[in-house]
Parts: sequence; C-alpha cells; structure tokens
Amino acid sequence: MKVLLKQSMAGLRVLVVLTVLLGVLYPLGVWLVSRVPGLQANAEGSVVEQNGTAVGSSLIGVDPVPADPAHDPWFHNRPSAGSKDSLGPGDPSTSGGSNKAATNEDLVKTVVERRDLIAKRENVAPEAVPTDAVTASASGLDPSISPAYAALQATRVAANTGVPVDKIHQLIDANTHSAGIGMPGVNVLELNLAVQHAR
Repeated sequence: MKVLLKQSMAGLRVLVVLTVLLGVLYPLGVWLVSRVPGLQANAEGSVVEQNGTAVGSSLIGVDPVPADPAHDPWFHNRPSAGSKDSLGPGDPSTSGGSNKAATNEDLVKTVVERRDLIAKRENVAPEAVPTDAVTASASGLDPSISPAYAALQATRVAANTGVPVDKIHQLIDANTHSAGIGMPGVNVLELNLAVQHAR
C-alpha cells in the first residue's frame, strides 16, 4: 500500500509539472515568439487587409464568385477538388486533393469539362487553356496561379472592369513572384485587389 501511494504521488507530480510546462508555459512561449516583429503576420494567418478590413489571406486561395457570370470582373484561382461543380469555389474550411490517378476516367472527364468551361468563359480555343487552370492543387486552396493562366484571363477582366488591358498585364507582372519551388506564380487575391484599386 505504501509503494502504491508513493507511485501515485510521483505520477501526480509528473502530471502537474508536465501540465504546467506543456499546457501553460510552452503555448505561452510560442505565442510570445509569434509577437516578434516580422513573424506576427505569419502567425496570424497572413491576413490581407483593405481599408482596415480583412479581405482574405495571402496563403489561402478562395475563388471569387461573380454576381453576374456574364460580366465577371475577377481573376480566378485553380479549381478545387472539393468543389461541388467543376469550376466553383472550394470550401476553404476543408482541403485536400481528389487522390485520383491521371488515368482515372472521372478525373479526365472533369479536366476536359473544366477546359471547355474556361475556354468558353475566356473566349479562347480549349488548347489555349493552361494546365493549372484545369487541375486542382493538392490542397485545393492554392493562392497562386501561373502567369499564363493570369494572362489568359486579362482580356475578360479588362473588359469587365474598364481597366486597360495593358494596365492589367502590368498588374499581373507586379504581382508575379516565386511560388516557392522556382516556378513563378501570381497571387490571385492580391491581383484582384490591385485591379479593383486601379478602376
């Protein structure tokens, strides 16, 4: 009985010490480090603000839904595997790929359908639609598109916003950056905000 009591007290002491260390001090330390200048934006989700209002995150792509698809003034993200329709926006609260192989008949059908819808939306031949426009990213929430996909959308955006197409191309170039693996990418949220500001 004495041994059992001694082991129980030792276990209780370990529980209290680890609770304080890992349940209080460690989270507090991580929070304090996140307040260091230069880290705070990343720690808070890289929130993009306009006029003091949060309008999105530079790390999470959420495809804008036009109020009137015939007069669509927005650049669009890559499609999401989690979307209910081919091009519709995905649910930003969940992410994930389709896990379908490139030879999967359903995936091939979806890619062809996306290509045809984008070609119709942008008034180009289906062969002109870039690969990233029809394939979902692994997370389905990729914030960037290729410069080729942005350039494909430039004419439509210019026509529906009144911003000259040359200015649209300048904004695409200004918002093109390295996407992390050496490939250039265009952050769609930041580009859409720049276009709206140029109107």
